[in-house]
Amino acid sequence: MGSHADDDRRTGADEHAMRAGYALGGDDGCIADARHHAAVFLDRARADHHLPVTARVRDLTQLVVSELVTNARKYAPGPVLMELRVTAGRVDVVVWDSDPTVPTARAADPARIGQHGLEIVKAVTEDLFIEQEPAGKRITARIALSDAG
Repeated sequence: MGSHADDDRRTGADEHAMRAGYALGGDDGCIADARHHAAVFLDRARADHHLPVTARVRDLTQLVVSELVTNARKYAPGPVLMELRVTAGRVDVVVWDSDPTVPTARAADPARIGQHGLEIVKAVTEDLFIEQEPAGKRITARIALSDAG
């Protein structure tokens, strides 16, 4: 498992105060690793950049990371790339995998067991973008730092 961090110290509301990228292996521990990377990243954003990262934002970010990485690992062969970006107002979780199939949220069905990941992500995020890439797809989930809204 390799990772790299790239600090970007711009201060505008829409500019990234901090960003980091991670290559996640396909092993059983990669989901826990991704959650750990997210927690450490947000702790650094709060401590180093004095951003208002609440426990709620930290929990939601780890939930989104878990769901997106789980789906990538389940449906796409090969490595998963994750990038975390934070601005003064939001956290972006970006996950790339090798499967070009664009996922869709399924209709509500209380009897269905499992396959609720995308529904969960859509429910807890401010925005969700899915882009097909030349190889695979990139999913970006945006989480507001503010509890208002």
